Formats: sequence, C-alpha cells, structure tokens
Amino acid sequence: MNQALESLLDLLDLEQIEEDIFRGVSRSVLVPRVFGGQVAAQALVAAGRTVPSDRPAHSLHAYFLRAGDPGAPIVYTVDRIRDGRSFTTRRVVAVQHGHPVFHLSASFQAYEEGLEHQAAVPDAPDPETLPTAAEMLPRHLPGPVAERLLEARAAVDLRYADVPPWGTVGQPREPRSQVWFRTHGKLADDPLLHVCLATYVSDMTLLDSVLLAHGRGGWAVGDVVGASLDHAMWFHRPFRADEWLLYDQESPTASGGRGLGQARIWTQDGRLAVTVIQEGVVRVPR
Repeated sequence: MNQALESLLDLLDLEQIEEDIFRGVSRSVLVPRVFGGQVAAQALVAAGRTVPSDRPAHSLHAYFLRAGDPGAPIVYTVDRIRDGRSFTTRRVVAVQHGHPVFHLSASFQAYEEGLEHQAAVPDAPDPETLPTAAEMLPRHLPGPVAERLLEARAAVDLRYADVPPWGTVGQPREPRSQVWFRTHGKLADDPLLHVCLATYVSDMTLLDSVLLAHGRGGWAVGDVVGASLDHAMWFHRPFRADEWLLYDQESPTASGGRGLGQARIWTQDGRLAVTVIQEGVVRVPR
C-alpha cells in the first residue's frame, strides 16, 4: 500500500463526535475546493456506520450544493430514515461554515436470492497492457499540471483505454471513454470500504465523455469550467476496489451548460458491479 492510499483511507476514517454525527477533513490538490468524490465517499462512510454490517449499500443519490472548503472540517449528520426488514435508508447532510454543502440518500439491503441477468460485457483492452498514469500524463500535459493530476490520483492505479480528452484537444470524438482502475495496494475485507472507494473514483472521469464530444480538454487545460451537480450509483454485485475494475462511460446529451455522463463498472471477470449517472456543469469560459 502506498502512502497516498494510506492518506485516502485516513480521510475516509471519520471521527465520530456524537451519535449519528461525524467529522471529516479534506485535501485539495487540483482546485481550491473539496473533490466531489471525497465528500460523497465520506458521506457514505457516515451512513454505513449507522447500518448493520450484514446490509451492504445498494444505491446512493446525492446533490452537490456548494463548493466545499478544503481548509475546514466537514460535519456529516445522519438521519435514520427507515430500518425495515430488508432495507435500511439513511440521509446524510454535510455542513461547512453553517451551510449544507452536500446531501446524500443511501439505501442498504440485507442479502437475498433473486432473479439474475446483466448486459453484455463491453470490449476493452487488458489493463496490464495499458500505460500507467505516470507514463501517459506527461505526454499530453505540461509538467506542473501532470504532476498535480498525478498527485491527486496517486492512491489509484487508473489507466485510460484510449487517449483522454486533454490529449486530443480540438478533435471531437465519440462521447465514450473507458478506464481501468484499482487501488495502489490491498484493502481490508470490508464491503463498505470497497463501495466507498469506488464512489471516490467514480467522480474522477465520468464527465470526460462530455468533453470528448466537443473536442474539449477539460479542467486540466482550462478550456471548460465545471462542477458536479448530482450523482447516483447502484451497487449490483459485490466487488473489490483493489482488483481491476472497468469503468465504461458515455455521454448521451449536453445542453443548457450541463452535461450528463452515465457508466457501468465491471469486474475483470465480467460481472456488472455498479451503474453510475452524473450530471455536471460544463461551461466554456467567456
């Protein structure tokens, strides 16, 4: 396990300051605000700590309300909405400086047998044949920008199946992107931890496909500005975030200064593990 992953796990290990109230800290590398994947993962940690361990998360729906301040702690308050025989529902509000910055609803389910089917697995290259981020980023980005992006993603081994948007600026492409990812090190056998880490990573690249459709390089090169608006995930089958996961992403539409990304996360042996949908602000600077 590298130091960056240890630091990320520390961020997810929230301090409990009262019953159903937790406090987290942040780090900011790329922009002077809290990374959306971090606050979503921390909120899911807070919710999960109030739920029996035999009820894994099966869905979350979240709204990003304000830009988070990375220099201030975030307080997460959990409301125990429902504890049913099969499902448990939690609502989490993240607060900074007296204002809500994030809202999450999450549902957890006791294991049960049921009908089984899934979509066909998409074609994708073997992750071991793809360049690492340390190999790819310096080819397409200025040195300082590449270094900051590498630092921001240092806890995760994230490999693009094709050239990312900042590598083909000015060349519109099909609005589809694939990345393989896994953590840089083995994790404990805690299903909530693996779900929270996938939540963290899911916010890194999902809107890339919006950028590809318009030949934009994105936040790394400054030809668009944007932020996550809402985020939804459904966890279909167990998975490990320390084993290769394929993040297959596409954008069906963009309009009104907003872009929509939708994706599926697959295990390397072909099981559909997660479905993700996110809308974000995507604006061209004037």
